[in-house]
Amino acid sequence: MNILLSLSRAIDWINEQIGRLIMWFVLAAVLISAGNAVIRKTLNTSSNAWLEIQWYLFAVVFMMGVGYVLLHNAHVRIDFIASKFSKRTNAVIDIFAMVVFIIPLSVILINLSWPLFINAWHSGEMSQNAGGLIRWPVYFLIPAGFAVLLAQAVSELIKRVAFLTGHRSEPFSHADHKSEAQRLAEELAREAQAHEQVPAKAQS
Repeated sequence: MNILLSLSRAIDWINEQIGRLIMWFVLAAVLISAGNAVIRKTLNTSSNAWLEIQWYLFAVVFMMGVGYVLLHNAHVRIDFIASKFSKRTNAVIDIFAMVVFIIPLSVILINLSWPLFINAWHSGEMSQNAGGLIRWPVYFLIPAGFAVLLAQAVSELIKRVAFLTGHRSEPFSHADHKSEAQRLAEELAREAQAHEQVPAKAQS
């Protein structure tokens, strides 16, 4: 188990670095989008290449960020239900989701998308728009994105199993590894409880 946990930490570190890197891609996409809008309105001109760079950058953020999002427990959950379960119950549910859905789906989509990338690479497929970009980098993002998701799913699976078997005190990478929605729900619950206590004190 120690070897598997070391592997999990290595995967977590890689996806953490990928996540920090693609934050700059978000900034680049925003700046390019704003620049294109300004040029189009002021100079009445545009470039298909720059327009396509925008959605290339968005594709990088979307596909390569899935592992980072899973690492930080930020995928969509029904938080008002999950928050009522114990850590062990949530860990079992997560293991089921990894084994039945995320890992098999990632493997299938990697196998299906890799030939598309190879064909685009060998054919030198280009955009159909005048002045557009080559297409193989976008095709490559599909298997690459599901590869980082697959790796992170394996890491999360290791952590959940280690938690259930007593090799870890927490199922996540950090002790307080709650999603933003969970934190918001808890904050709203605390505020509601505080408002309920104020009238009670006033009546007493």
